[in-house]
Amino acid sequence: MEDLKVLASSISQIAEEKGISYDTVIGVIEQALAAAYKKDNDRKGENIQAKLNPETGEIKFWQILEVVNEDMIYSEEELEELKDKQETQREKITEEDSGDEDKKVRFNIRKHIILTEAKERDPKIKAGEELSIPMEADASYGRIAAQTAKQVILQRLKEAERNAILEEYKSKEGEVVSGIVQRIEGNSVFFDIGKALGVLMPAEKIPGEDYTVGQRMNLYLKSVESTSRGPNMTLSRAYPKFVTKLFEIEVPEVATGQVEIKSIAREPGFRTKLAVASTEEGIDPIGAMVGQRGTRVMAVINGLGGEKIDIIQWSDKPDDFISNALSPAKVSEIKVEEKGKATAIVPEDQLSLAIGKGGQNVRLAARLTGWKIDVKAEGDKEVAETEEKEVEKEKKEKKAKKKTEKSPKKEVKKKKIKEKKK
Repeated sequence: MEDLKVLASSISQIAEEKGISYDTVIGVIEQALAAAYKKDNDRKGENIQAKLNPETGEIKFWQILEVVNEDMIYSEEELEELKDKQETQREKITEEDSGDEDKKVRFNIRKHIILTEAKERDPKIKAGEELSIPMEADASYGRIAAQTAKQVILQRLKEAERNAILEEYKSKEGEVVSGIVQRIEGNSVFFDIGKALGVLMPAEKIPGEDYTVGQRMNLYLKSVESTSRGPNMTLSRAYPKFVTKLFEIEVPEVATGQVEIKSIAREPGFRTKLAVASTEEGIDPIGAMVGQRGTRVMAVINGLGGEKIDIIQWSDKPDDFISNALSPAKVSEIKVEEKGKATAIVPEDQLSLAIGKGGQNVRLAARLTGWKIDVKAEGDKEVAETEEKEVEKEKKEKKAKKKTEKSPKKEVKKKKIKEKKK
């Protein structure tokens, strides 16, 4: 069994390279050898098990038979009845179901053994238990089995490797991973993220960001799915939670929960707004996020390719929260008109800053707060108030006019009533 000795000596190396446990590799090899033994010895349908000794390369085989008594087996008459039922209902006869006392089995010499015969080999054995019968292998079987089992072993090792990778990366889903650009195909970028390849689709890129082969960068592991070709890793650099996870890495207070990121709004490559709050007294959430001389926030900004980040204080008061969200613009007043809708009054020189380029600042503030925000300059406020007064004045004048028009008619009515009474 020289070939098996060589195979056994390579198990530790295979386990380490593939990232699979030692026992899993042994199990895969034993299953493959048992399958090869069944094929070589015309043992189809039998339950054959193999046991490999990694130290010596020695392999042993057993046939496993279920022990049954007369009460557990279908009689000839019962089998005939089942055949008739099968024809009418197209139901298959249950061959074995030892876990259900109401079910019987159709005796199969390759799978079952009568209790009386089993007791000749093991006097203590009982019905429902399994009997292991040792099998003999030819001296040359080591070479034949190693050749026959090779493809099966490789296939099953590949499956085991895929499952191990899937399990490992599934636990990392929603986390930041480090990757190296391996290749670029069209608009998609493939990253080597360790034991697997991840793909960065066009929609998950930061607009305007360039990628070169060999470049290392952080990415958000958005999803891990099992496919016929192996685990599929979807990466992202545009997802809002990517920014949150980068701050968890750079800011210990966020990682420990002392500072909480309550809300986030992002336009990848341009600007991100974060609303933060402290869960413990004495901790300045904004100061913790920014870091000494801005080192923490700058580390995140650099990791995002220079994307601007506004960090604001979260508040459960809508007017304060909206006012903070429009930072860096200074807000004079917030008018909450109805639920989900508010007007922000700002100094005239702050209007363009509050709205932002292409409406970006107010758009992100609206996403961050969940409120529809209308921004007006203080001058517009005075005009709006004057217009409101004029509208109210017109309403009053119309009302008074209607009353005047109705009064002569009332007098005529009263006069007629008096005449009738006389």
